Amino acid sequence: MTQKPEVDATIIVPSYRGVDRLPQLLDSLADQQDGTPSFEVIVVVDGADDGSVALLENETRLDLRSIVFPENRGRVAALNAGFEAARGDVLIRCDDDLVPGPDYVSAHVNAHRGSSGGVIGLYLNEYSTTPYAEVYGRDADERFRRDAYSAAPSVVWRYWAGNCSITREVWESVGPYDPEYRLYGWEDVDYGYRIIAAGFEVRLAPELETPHRVAAVTTAIRARRAFHSGAARRLFERKHPQAGLPSAVPGWSLWNALVRGLSRVPLNPARLAGVVDALLRFLPRGVGRKLVALSVESSALGGYRSPHTAKENF
Repeated sequence: MTQKPEVDATIIVPSYRGVDRLPQLLDSLADQQDGTPSFEVIVVVDGADDGSVALLENETRLDLRSIVFPENRGRVAALNAGFEAARGDVLIRCDDDLVPGPDYVSAHVNAHRGSSGGVIGLYLNEYSTTPYAEVYGRDADERFRRDAYSAAPSVVWRYWAGNCSITREVWESVGPYDPEYRLYGWEDVDYGYRIIAAGFEVRLAPELETPHRVAAVTTAIRARRAFHSGAARRLFERKHPQAGLPSAVPGWSLWNALVRGLSRVPLNPARLAGVVDALLRFLPRGVGRKLVALSVESSALGGYRSPHTAKENF
């Protein structure tokens, strides 16, 4: 028999070297509006303590517990530890670089009134002023959110990420995040797909959009993540061949020929993209945007084609 939840919601925060990010998150969670449903916060410190443990021990405004790994085990392990320890009825995944508004908890809890499933709030990405952000990052973010809101309900699960929530019923039915995803990417998409495969609904909730302090502020960082994400996609496709993803290999065009060709260059994607970063200050905006896009797209395809090299490019 399922034990009755002790609080309305649990916020699970996986954190790796988060001492500079956590204060703003904790301030935001401590500033929830009057009448907010009861909630607890679980922060999982994923090894490599940088002062995060002391910061959390000194937090007195919140019903907060911390789980501390003695070594880095990865985001999936951190998520699963937090979800397993949760006492809430609504389980909210919240990355440590989010800045929730005063209605954050209420909005997540209310989104599950009368239904059991998964709810996604998109990021409102906030970029540092870098050449990458100016020529590519902000525009790419706007396109991403526009595409997400116009997506068919049957494919919304693909947007499962770091600002989402499920009911306890879903967690008990679907189970933990898959530990085979060790590097960056696709553990979230995998979980979103498993929710709908278990017969639950996944939907986007515009009222849950939340500011997000972007970590990928250069082409080099973005390309490295794209490479790892491409490699992780191969794992997802092996596990869920019936998911109906569009092909990861682009069709034939002049642009796609460049992407295909560059994806085969045996270089660390971050190093190659670093050259692009060095050039962005001197190039016309349109040319810079094309070079960033070429770096990101070819890195993603390179990771997809050579997933065994992902650890070498970490």
